[in-house]
Amino acid sequence: MHARLVRSAVAAISVAGTLAWAPAASAMSSEPTPSASAAPAETLAQEAGSVEITKKDPEGQTLLGAAFLLLDSAGQEAGSGKTDARGRLAFPDLEPGVYRLKETDSGSPLHGVVADQDVIITPGATTRLTITDPFKAATVLLQAKDDKTGQLLPGATVNIGTGTSTLLTLTTGPKGTASGELPVSSRKTEFWVKEIKAPTGYDLHKPSKTFTAGPGAPVTVTVTNAKKITDPKPDPSEKPTHKPTPTPSPSSPGKPNSGTSEATLPAKVRPTPDTDSSSVAAAPVGDSTPTGSLARTGADATPWLIGGAAVLIAVGGGSLLLARRNRPSTRADRSTDS
Repeated sequence: MHARLVRSAVAAISVAGTLAWAPAASAMSSEPTPSASAAPAETLAQEAGSVEITKKDPEGQTLLGAAFLLLDSAGQEAGSGKTDARGRLAFPDLEPGVYRLKETDSGSPLHGVVADQDVIITPGATTRLTITDPFKAATVLLQAKDDKTGQLLPGATVNIGTGTSTLLTLTTGPKGTASGELPVSSRKTEFWVKEIKAPTGYDLHKPSKTFTAGPGAPVTVTVTNAKKITDPKPDPSEKPTHKPTPTPSPSSPGKPNSGTSEATLPAKVRPTPDTDSSSVAAAPVGDSTPTGSLARTGADATPWLIGGAAVLIAVGGGSLLLARRNRPSTRADRSTDS
């Protein structure tokens, strides 16, 4: 097949009488090719930015040796370093965008580190940050003790604070102690402690006391409690040593008065006087009997005294009547004799 095509081509050239090259077929587009002068210019690179850090503590002092790490938006490290004697650290030649700044070490035993934060870098500008490291918290050990024996007491609750703010509340456990972290704002911070609940069986320690704590330093706080004073309760097994004397009550006639140790005699009974009292003048009535109380003889004498008095009155009355009857006969005898 190929040989035939070659022969046909040679025959055609021979007929034309001239030899000429035909242009080869091309896959290029039929559109005209733009000239080199019309090519677009390359996009210019954005101008870089930077970040500058100044490190301080709550009292305003600059901190040397604080370490930082800067991460780009993909989480890759874009820079790292430590603050100098002036507390400064710079990250230059950063592409514009959002970065993550991490503090890995404060460089001081008294200071803690800050939380991570985002940093925005703008073209051709320096982003300046002032970062303040907090003081480390103080460690507080609370003890509650008996003011006499020094025994540790469980169940004491105290508030600890500064100024008008309560910063920490602690309650002593079974061993009579409790611990916690107390935030401090300076190298020497004064705190107050106040007991709000006393141990069982003890009085509340009302006065407030103060103490001083530094950053990162341990401190022990002790409150003392006095036992409550209570009146002793009587022992129900004990019997009283004496019995109260009952109030005497009036007794009825003829019944012994068993509630008193002494019998009270009635007032002296005297016969009713008459015009002629010669017959009863020698009657042994109560003149010889003392008025007052007689010693107890085993029975109450009041009924016997009343009966005796009645008999004497009857005898005296009978004698008086008999004497009156004898007077007229005596007078008649006297008139006859005369």
